[in-house]
Amino acid sequence: MNTHRRQLVSLAVPVYAQFLTSVAAGIINTVWVARLGGPAVAAVAMATTVENVLLGVALVFGSGTTVLVAHARGARDPAAVRSAVRGGWALCALVTPVVAVGGFLLREPLARLTLGGGAAVPPAVAYLAISLPGMAVFFAQQLVDGLLKGAGDTRTPMRLALLANGLILVCDPWLIHRYGVQGAAASTVLCRCLALGLGLVALRRNTLLRAGVRSAEPVGAAVRRTLRTGLPMSADFTVRQAGSLALVAIVARLGVTAVAAYSIAFKVMFVATMAFYAVRQAAAIHTAHTRGAGREAGRAIGREAVLVSGTAGLAAAALLAATAPWIMAAFGAGPEVAAAGVLFLRCAGPYLLLMACFIALGGVFEGGGGAALLLRVTVLGTAVQLPLAHLSSGLGLPGVAMALALAMAVQCAALAVLTRRGRRQEEGVGSLARVA
Repeated sequence: MNTHRRQLVSLAVPVYAQFLTSVAAGIINTVWVARLGGPAVAAVAMATTVENVLLGVALVFGSGTTVLVAHARGARDPAAVRSAVRGGWALCALVTPVVAVGGFLLREPLARLTLGGGAAVPPAVAYLAISLPGMAVFFAQQLVDGLLKGAGDTRTPMRLALLANGLILVCDPWLIHRYGVQGAAASTVLCRCLALGLGLVALRRNTLLRAGVRSAEPVGAAVRRTLRTGLPMSADFTVRQAGSLALVAIVARLGVTAVAAYSIAFKVMFVATMAFYAVRQAAAIHTAHTRGAGREAGRAIGREAVLVSGTAGLAAAALLAATAPWIMAAFGAGPEVAAAGVLFLRCAGPYLLLMACFIALGGVFEGGGGAALLLRVTVLGTAVQLPLAHLSSGLGLPGVAMALALAMAVQCAALAVLTRRGRRQEEGVGSLARVA
């Protein structure tokens, strides 16, 4: 196996396992809360959506620190590692009180705005009263994971996620039975606290991250560097989330059956797309580690990332197309919803394959310092996707799938143009150097 490919797989597999355990814990959590009735389910679903949005905030210092630590590790610069660590913790310390305290104070207006009133508001407020202050633990955990990943250790974050989510599965039944939706929130926060404590121990044991070399860079400069690095990645995530939300509104025009089928299908497809994002993280880390090796190394990593992720995308498309009827039946979908969902899953293959290639190659841009360019491509793709989906929705869910594929093709083409332009600029600089 190619060296770059082996390294990508080694980094990506633990990240993917970490993603899967988080999704599994969320599903089981919902199953236990469902015993409390519809308002409780709606409340927890709303609170979970808020947490997904706040994950975009955590990416500013989490992913930004990952890339900066990886750059410093690749350059064998302990002082730069120390600066990246200080910048990450300082930015996290600045952001966390705003989110935790502000969210707690605004929990009731937030619940009413999101749920529009009704019986789900009181349990949502009760859940948020614990979960929003608990974001301090979540943010710190994201930063610890980012530091370890930047140092090349993706297995420890995986183990911490397995531990935290495993404990949630054990604690949920007892705490939910005893305290209702507040028990669900408390279970999540308490189990994350334990995982965070062990993560901090892992940081102290990591020889790279506990290096005693002092950084000459002031804390303010380190914070600004982290912000510049992580903000485009956070914005990329937020734009994609906003685009997905707008797409649901477009699908809603097709009726309840279409929305139900689309929702189930996308939940299933999420298992595949998480694999693409795992390869993306691996590509960003590996590219940053080898940044000093030259452009050719970056191209080689890009080719291998596309090969690994593209293979996963092709396999996912074939598997979903073959097993679509059984998947919809497993979710208890009625005949009409099942038929629409099967059709959408079988039409989504081109989208999955193109998305696999784009997401994976994006990791090379992030690791190489091109996250801002990648954000522009994402904005372009979202701007194309929504009008296309609106126009093609007359064809039903197959039209939506076609719009998704076409928008992703535009993003892949834009990324290819940027890659080719960078190569030409490099060749031009090389020619001038030879003439000189």
